[in-house]
Amino acid sequence: MNKNTWILLALVVILAVVPLFLNPESEFGGADGMAEEVIAEVEPDVEPWFEPFWEPPGGETESLLFALQAALGAGLVAYYFGVKQGEKHAHNIAS
Repeated sequence: MNKNTWILLALVVILAVVPLFLNPESEFGGADGMAEEVIAEVEPDVEPWFEPFWEPPGGETESLLFALQAALGAGLVAYYFGVKQGEKHAHNIAS
């Protein structure tokens, strides 16, 4: 890997780790839970449209599934760009 790649990786790590040290007592909850709390405050009688057909056994499992979903999405996007880059490279060699 070249120098720019290492610099970008270091910046990503810094952006992910620094907030944890700047505010160690904070709770990094998801937007779904926050929205549910606001809706309950504004309209306490509201009923959900449907219930989930399966609830993960714990918060860790939910986080794992979310991370897996994000990793698969990033992998698909990276694969697409890799294929396009390979096609461009192959076209340039053939020309």
